Amino acid sequence: MPSGGVHSTGYAAYNKLVRSDGGNDGVTLAGCWSHSRRKFYELHVAESSKIATATAERMAKLWQVEETVRGQSPEARVAVRQQTSAAIVAELFGLWQKTLPRISGKSKLAEAIRYPISRRAIFERFLTDGRIELDSNIVERAIRPQAITRKNSLFAGSDGGGRSWATIATLLQTAKMNNVDPLASLTQALERIGWPSSEIEALMPWNLRRLNGLGLPLTSQAVLLKNLIASTPSSPIANALRSSKVTTPSSAIEVQTPHSEA
Repeated sequence: MPSGGVHSTGYAAYNKLVRSDGGNDGVTLAGCWSHSRRKFYELHVAESSKIATATAERMAKLWQVEETVRGQSPEARVAVRQQTSAAIVAELFGLWQKTLPRISGKSKLAEAIRYPISRRAIFERFLTDGRIELDSNIVERAIRPQAITRKNSLFAGSDGGGRSWATIATLLQTAKMNNVDPLASLTQALERIGWPSSEIEALMPWNLRRLNGLGLPLTSQAVLLKNLIASTPSSPIANALRSSKVTTPSSAIEVQTPHSEA
């Protein structure tokens, strides 16, 4: 993904994002192995195809590999994938190519096989780019709470609307991934429109962390005060916060200095 990528299903509209003239900032498609697995798994559960069962069992090994490299650098992920996953993928495509000519083209198994075979390049992309996930499950779980607005949000209205929507969704999910109340995180940022760009790190969700599991709201003022004093004690913003009279319950939050955790 030289400039960006889209982890997609087989929906044909996504193909329009990739242009032979190098447009669209070099967008590259990556296949979702979960979507490919679904049809095979349904046949496996129905016990109607030994090939589908063999496929599901081999695919399971790919997720086992991913568990061992999750959170590691792209380079480390690619190295492990090349060592282990590449052989599994090659074996799967070999099995499918051998099976497809021998079965009815109208069968459900043939339909399941044609899906990855016709998109082999995008399904193999994760083997050479460690930034790409095996599937889009992380994203799908992130947007599931928004499913109630799916029809109202089917169209963003414009390119700008789409970018704004993606930005908001990213901010919400980033807060959740850092165990921060999204509302508190966004409130903190919106209350400080015009904040100096040199101090933007203090507004990031990872500078907030829950102290307990009671769901207590995170209070931004104390975090900003303590983080800025700790990281930039002589800055004007830190001096201003140090002299402020804002107080917060110490039991509600735990403050950590920037970059204190990987």
